[in-house]
This record gives sequence, C-alpha cells and structure tokens, in this order.
Amino acid sequence: MSKAETGDGSSTNRLDSETSPYLRQHRRNPVDWYPWGEEARARAVAEDRPILLSIGYSACHWCHVMERESFEDPETARIMNEGFVNVKVDREERPDVDTIYMRAVQALTGRGGWPLTVFLTPTGEPFYGGTYYPPEPRHGMPSFRQVLEATRNAWDDRREDVRSAAEQIRAALLRSNLGPLGDADPGRFPDPAVPTRASRNLLRSLDPVHGGFGRAPKFPQPVVVEFLLQHYATSAERAALDAATLTLRQMARGGIRDQLGGGFHRYSVDERWLVPHFEKMLYDNALLASAYLRAFQLTQEEDFALVCREVLDDLLDDFRSPEGGFYAARDADSEGEEGRYYVWSPEEVEKHLPEPEAGLFCRSYDVSRGGNFEGKSILHLPHDLDAIARREGISREELDQILRRSRRALAEARRERELPLRDEKIIASWNGLALRTLAEAGAALAEPRYVDAAARGAAWLLSVLRPSGLLLHQITSGQAKIPGFLDDVAGLGNALLSLHEATLDTRWLAEAVKLDEEVESRFRSAEDGLLYDTPSDGESLVIRPREVTDSPMPSGTALAAELRLRLGRLLGDEERIESVRQIVARETATMEAMPTGFGRLLSVSERLLAESIEVVVV
Repeated sequence: MSKAETGDGSSTNRLDSETSPYLRQHRRNPVDWYPWGEEARARAVAEDRPILLSIGYSACHWCHVMERESFEDPETARIMNEGFVNVKVDREERPDVDTIYMRAVQALTGRGGWPLTVFLTPTGEPFYGGTYYPPEPRHGMPSFRQVLEATRNAWDDRREDVRSAAEQIRAALLRSNLGPLGDADPGRFPDPAVPTRASRNLLRSLDPVHGGFGRAPKFPQPVVVEFLLQHYATSAERAALDAATLTLRQMARGGIRDQLGGGFHRYSVDERWLVPHFEKMLYDNALLASAYLRAFQLTQEEDFALVCREVLDDLLDDFRSPEGGFYAARDADSEGEEGRYYVWSPEEVEKHLPEPEAGLFCRSYDVSRGGNFEGKSILHLPHDLDAIARREGISREELDQILRRSRRALAEARRERELPLRDEKIIASWNGLALRTLAEAGAALAEPRYVDAAARGAAWLLSVLRPSGLLLHQITSGQAKIPGFLDDVAGLGNALLSLHEATLDTRWLAEAVKLDEEVESRFRSAEDGLLYDTPSDGESLVIRPREVTDSPMPSGTALAAELRLRLGRLLGDEERIESVRQIVARETATMEAMPTGFGRLLSVSERLLAESIEVVVV
C-alpha cells in the first residue's frame, strides 16, 4: 500500500495529494484508496481484480457514518485491500461518473443515494451495488463485510454470471440515456396544454397543509416551484400560485431554514419541514433565493423579498471566496454530532438574551426543555407571528423588532461554536446559479451590491476556468481541473446573460454567446443530435451520460435550452429558437407525465409559448 508519513507520525494513502475536501477526508483511512483514473483501472486489469467504487461528498452525513464504521476499521480495510482495487470519487467533482453508477444502482435496487457503493469489472462495467451498508447486519441489510465477501466470491467462482449481469446493466444504462420514458415519439410543440396538464399533475401531489410535493423525506424542489410561478404568470391559473407560495411560506418558517443565518439546509426528514439534514449546499440556496425572488415579483409580498435577501446575504457572508467565487457546501456535522451548530436549549438562549426577550424568543421559535430534536431545539416558527403578537399583547412591528435583535445576538453567540466543515471547491455550474440569482435580485430589488458581487465573481471565474478557451468544471486550492460539463457551460452562460440584462454591459452578452457556441460544438452529438452531459472530446466512460431530468439542480439539457431561447429572443435568432422547440418537443410526453423531474424545461416551454416583448431604449 502506497503511503506517506505526515508530520504527526500518522500515514496517508493516495488521496493525500488530491484537492477535493471529500477525498482528503479519507486520506488517513487504512483503505488503499485510489482516485478515479487510469492508474486504478490498469491495476485492476493487471491483477484481474474487481473495482470497489465508493462515491460521496463532503457534506454527506451517512458518508461520514460509513467512513467511521467501515473505512476506518482495520479488518474491513484488510478485506477491501486484499480483494479489490478501491476507488473513491467526489460526486461533485465527477458528476458524470456519479450519474452513470447511480443509474446502475437504481436499476439494480430501485433506489439510490450516498454513499454510493458499486462493484465494477476491471474495465469499469458495474455488476452489483447499493448505498450505505452497516458494519453489522441490520434491519434486513447485510453487513458491509458480508457484501465484500459475497461479491469477491461471485467474481472468483461465478465469473460468467458477473459478466452477464454487467452486460444487462450496461444495456439498461444505454436505454436510460433516452430519458425516463425510453425512446418515446417526439411530441408536437408548441402545445399550450402541456404545461397546464403538467401543472395539474404536479398539484395532485401537493401537501395542502405544509406545502411541498410528495411524502417525507421532503425536498424543497425550487425548480418545480419556479415552474408553478412561471405557469401562473403565463396562464393566471391561481392554483399554481397558491401551491408555490404555500410551499415557500412553510419552508421559510420551518427548521429546514437556518433561522439565524438565513440560508436553507438540504432537505427535511419529516413532512413539516421541521427536522432537516443539516448540510447546506450552494445550489439549493441559489435556486431557493431565485424562487423567493420570483414570488416577490409576482405578489409584491415583502416577506418573499426578505427571505431572498437573507439567503443571498448568507451566501455572501459564508460561501464567498476572497476572489469572488462561491464555495460548494457546509457540512451537517460538528463536534461529532449532526446539527450541533444549529440547535439550542432554553439555557443557552437565556445565557445570551435578557428577560423577557429570552422567553419571548423561546416561545416564538419553539425552544423548550424537552426539545424537538434529540433533546435540543431546532429553531422554527410553528405559530403565525401576528397571533404571537396578539398573545403577547404587543404590536407586530414591536415583535419583529425584538426577534430581529434576538436573532442577531444569538447568531453572534453561535459563532463561538465549532463551525461545520466548509467544502471549498468552486464549481462552475453551481456558481452559475448563484451569480445569476445575484444579478437578477440586484436588478429587481434595487440592490447594486448583489450585481457587483455577481460581476466580480463572473470575471474571476472566466479568468481561472478558461485557461485554454474552454471552460473547466471546478477550482480547489488554486488548482483548476476537469473539463466542464454541459450544466457548467450552459449554467454560466445563463448567469452572464442575466448580468448583461442587469448592467447592459455587452461584455457579458459576448461571453454568453461564446458559451452557447461551446454547447453546440462540444455537447451536441453528430450521430443523434442530442445534447450529452460530457463533451465529445471528454474521457471515455462505460457510456456517455445524458441526464434530461432535474435533480436538485436543473439538468444540463434544460439549462442549454434556456440559454438558447434567451439568446434567440434577444438576438432575433430564429434558428436558436427552433432548436429549443426541438429539445422541448422530444421531452413533451415525459414532462407531462413526470413534472417533478422537468421543472426548468417546463418553464422553458412556458416561455416558448409566451409572446416576445420588444423593448426599445431611446
């Protein structure tokens, strides 16, 4: 096992030279980890060993759990090292690798998630996999050691079965490139009924009490919320607006929101938005700020503008690098506990606030002796603030003033706690979302500082992520690497176009056009005319991935269609607009049947249907 001595006498593995914070978290594991690359594959082929691929990210709670339970265990590491070539991947660095092998596990098990655990042939074809495995058998799940031993035995004794499974999975992966409904006939577009039917299908899964869609665990789905807002703006269908605003109001009051910091955690484990997984992701907050901004623009309700400002201020305060780019995430854990940084007891509140403010804060934010989360309290607003003011015998304005003062004092006190780890990767696509929202919010809310932050970040990203004229995916610790993916190029293009709209500086328009041209030249296949997530000159993988559905983020295809449509309308370029019609037409049936996976492309459809507005500046 290749190791190097560190200053404290401990040893490290091959991940010690990586820049990814997630990979570096594993650099002292006794596992002989390789980063993704040719060296690992060459060893697997030379020694006829299967590859054990483990995929996660730095803010993932269960990734940390599996590391503590299994990857730090010497006996488990021995089994891994003797039986497999072990490869560790940061899904945020390599979303292409993650997409392929997540689909494989979903095809095998019907579910996915992180940490992702996949077993591959030496040449990279998946043949078995799952997600988290416990150290001992639990709740019907085998232990990780049992999985390791069974998989290695299958490789040694039933090789033909393994190869047959790998061939079947690869065929399923190729079919998945066609989209969720397979090789469906392209629909006819424009068809104004499609967004309406999609909206109504979506509203059937609305939680009418707490907002959001589907059952717990409940994700914010800001891209879907924006589609509903866009649909209302286009059609005046009130039910779409009501569903979107209900969801936004309930999330803003819930524990999924950091009530002191302003930003949002990743998702809620319950239907009430009370108990989150506490990691904070840049993309969630950028998209949520955008959704609150759209709601404000449609309703003129100041509460929505306030949430947008507070989310963006949290990003500027906690996620912005000195150069102007934005970091990827804050971890869920600190001091060995998930959520420790964010929860409170009455005693802690009373220590930092005088009476009667402490008591009023605890009553307002549900801070109690028993707590609502493992003996402590997640701050949330279970009651309407107008009702609280009436009960306390004070005006709403006085209540707001007291609570604002209390939040500032507690936020300052919280800074004395151990901060969760921050993942300081700067990812092009995620930054594109943040820069776009800053530019648009700055213009809509008359906040020049947001536009200035967007312009500074965009200028820096273009200078460091295009050393050879083609966009790179990310930069960490000063090292820019990995060719850009479709969502990087199209996402940054949309951000630059929003900067142009906010400033009328033609530099941003020219750069957006260049990125749109890069989409067409490098990501559209000459064989089938479809857009793929990886460039035509990128690394050869088991398949060339193509993901048309939104995850938490808009898909690369949707972002590319949006960029083309915006440029087509701005430049009067009918060829660009027609190419967007073709993208939308191909996914029409799927968008209608699965609206939660196509929020951004549905929004593009609405914009295609809307008449262009010509503005003349004299």
